[in-house]
Formats: sequence, C-alpha cells, structure tokens
Amino acid sequence: MSSIFNENNMIQSLEPYLPRGETLTAGIHGVGIETHVKLVLKCIVDDDRLIPAPHGPVLEINKSKFAKHDIYIGITQNYLLLTECEKNRHLYEFNEVTVPEGTDVPELESTITLDDIGTCFPLADIQNCTIKKGWMGSVNCVITMKNGTTLKLMFPKLGGVGGGMPHHAEYREAIIAKLGTYSA
Repeated sequence: MSSIFNENNMIQSLEPYLPRGETLTAGIHGVGIETHVKLVLKCIVDDDRLIPAPHGPVLEINKSKFAKHDIYIGITQNYLLLTECEKNRHLYEFNEVTVPEGTDVPELESTITLDDIGTCFPLADIQNCTIKKGWMGSVNCVITMKNGTTLKLMFPKLGGVGGGMPHHAEYREAIIAKLGTYSA
C-alpha cells in the first residue's frame, strides 16, 4: 500500500496549516487537476521565501499547477486546507502592482516559503463552488475564490487500497456537503 493512502500521514501533512483554534473536521486523499492561487501582498521575494515588507512593494503572486497531482484535502469549521502528497513543481509569477490610493493591501505577517502558498483558504472567501459527478464515482469540484484563485479538484470514490483511509467515504461526503453550501 502506498504511504499516500494513509490517514495518519494525511493528518500529519494537514496539521501544520491548521489556523489557531481550528480543528480538522474531515480530510481525504484527492487529486488536484488544476490550481491557480493568486495573492496580493506587501512583501519581497528572496529565493524560495516571501518576506514581510510593510513599506515595500505590493506584489501580485501567482502559483499555478496545470497537471494532475495527489493532494490531501481537509476542512475545518472555517477553512479549506490543501497539501501535496509529494513535492511538485509549480509555475510562479511575481508582478509589482500599483493599487489605488486608500486600498487596503494585506501585509505578510511572517516569512513563509513558496510551498506554503495555497495551503489554507477561508471558506468565507469562496465566491462559487461547482460540484459535478465524475468518472467511476468520483466527484469534480471547481472552487472560485473572491480574489481570483481557482481550484479544480477531484474527490475519488475510494481512498486507496489496503484500508489506510478507513473514513474516506464519510469524510468525502462531509467535505462535499460543506463546499456544496457555496454553490451558485
């Protein structure tokens, strides 16, 4: 059995990204079909890190992946969490932007790695979520966030072979139900 299909490994992968006060309600193995994460922050880029810069430039940061990849999908009371099962490469774009006077631009609170971008999304930021039946019992989900981030995910019917994810069916339905509340 692959270590990817292991509930303990999934929990260990998602836990570091849990916001303070939140607990993991459900988590499954899924497939990232295509992801495009967009952020606008006051920060500077240094190699593979984003560093806070309260008086620095405003950067539009885009992190994209256009190939299927194994991910863990978790949900808390207020957040959607995504982590990769294995290290993957992504396309990064950094553009300095000018924002209109009086526009509030979030400041980065602490240094983060590029890998940490796109791991935690407030459910309140979901603009729309489209859920459709897929092939062989899978469910396809397209999430559009208010900031332009898009996540195309697939929730497999089964959680792998060997019984490493005994709660997959139950947790999958819980995640689908929660995301379904954001359908247009």
